[in-house]
Amino acid sequence: MSTEDAHDPKFGEYGGQYVPEALMPAIEELVDAYERYVLDNEDGFMDEFRERLADFGGRPTPLQYADQLSERYDTDVYLKREDLLHGGAHKLNNALGQVLLAKYMGKERIIAETGAGQHGTATAMAAAHLDMPCEIYMGETDIARQRPNVFRMKINGSEVVPVTVGRGTLKEAISETMREWATTVENTHYVIGSVVGPHPFPKMVRDFQAVISEEAREQAIEKTGGLPSDVVACAGGGSNTMGAFAEFVPDEGVALHAVEAGGSSLTVDEEKGVAPNSATLSTGDEGVLHGARTKLLQDSDGQIMESHSVSAGLDYAGVGPELAHLVDEGRVTPVNVEDELALEAFHRLSQDEGVIPALETAHAFGYLEANHDDLGDTVVVNVSGRGDKDLETVIEETTKRDLDIAPDMSILQRMGGGGL
Repeated sequence: MSTEDAHDPKFGEYGGQYVPEALMPAIEELVDAYERYVLDNEDGFMDEFRERLADFGGRPTPLQYADQLSERYDTDVYLKREDLLHGGAHKLNNALGQVLLAKYMGKERIIAETGAGQHGTATAMAAAHLDMPCEIYMGETDIARQRPNVFRMKINGSEVVPVTVGRGTLKEAISETMREWATTVENTHYVIGSVVGPHPFPKMVRDFQAVISEEAREQAIEKTGGLPSDVVACAGGGSNTMGAFAEFVPDEGVALHAVEAGGSSLTVDEEKGVAPNSATLSTGDEGVLHGARTKLLQDSDGQIMESHSVSAGLDYAGVGPELAHLVDEGRVTPVNVEDELALEAFHRLSQDEGVIPALETAHAFGYLEANHDDLGDTVVVNVSGRGDKDLETVIEETTKRDLDIAPDMSILQRMGGGGL
């Protein structure tokens, strides 16, 4: 974990603390706690975090050689299996870290937002594990398309609060959670789920997620004798992206590819206020959202556009400020994959490797399918989560699109109309 810029709230031109005055005491308290507990390991905080990640979370996760994909692409492909972490996604790394930090800070209540439901699930699990009451804010659109994760949050004892404003997706959920936090800062900690928001959240979330690249770097050296040529990760807000990239950033010989959701088109419909994609790093402009300056999907008047992805977890109009900075610096390459290619990759990874990926993760494998000839000889792909939560969406979208690679779905249609 790098601490050389830990006290700086910005990444070049991005980041900062653009929050209402009422939130500044909570932000300042959190900065102090981050620096003391996370960076300086006061009271053995990081030691306890690592121990709980191992015993409760199941770390380290494997770096698996993908036999069939390696043969298909004529390159060595390795899968960093964050889908095997407790809860089924990388999200537990950060959720467990922040809920534990809240206990060290003496907070009595946890709130969080979620899009695809994986962060909400991880936070609910961490809160139950550490005996903290928890409320999760989730857009009504995402509740409808992520019912299994809503149920998992509730059976872990958390309350799920529907957000009905706007399109009812991640952007609105974050806004509502921030409003709630502003009125309850004395006893409540807000567990932001990605490398977004005001300082110290982007750095703190990155530091909790950096265990992914710490392990992957060591595992790659052990398995191959050297570093990978490329690391590929999907990018929404960017927590798994920065987790997968963090320890490789100083390694200039390792190419870093952030795969965004290209949706159905990279064009923008300003009249409707809709961008049919979530490709912020590729097409966004500088602006302020949720307490930080970063790249955003905006219209010509600076209004935030409604984003789209077949994957709820990538459906966000912004991106982490550190990722925006690394793209500007040329250290990270932003790329995008359209919905259909991601769906095809979902089926391919399931069939070829027996790994059912989250739709977010499937975007990374869609990029691998389309661009493997441009990559080097050893590629690490971060499997950010498993696909259980997305099965209803995949059944619906696969049936609608009649994909050649997909299995015959007629039995599901005969037995129940296409749902689970």
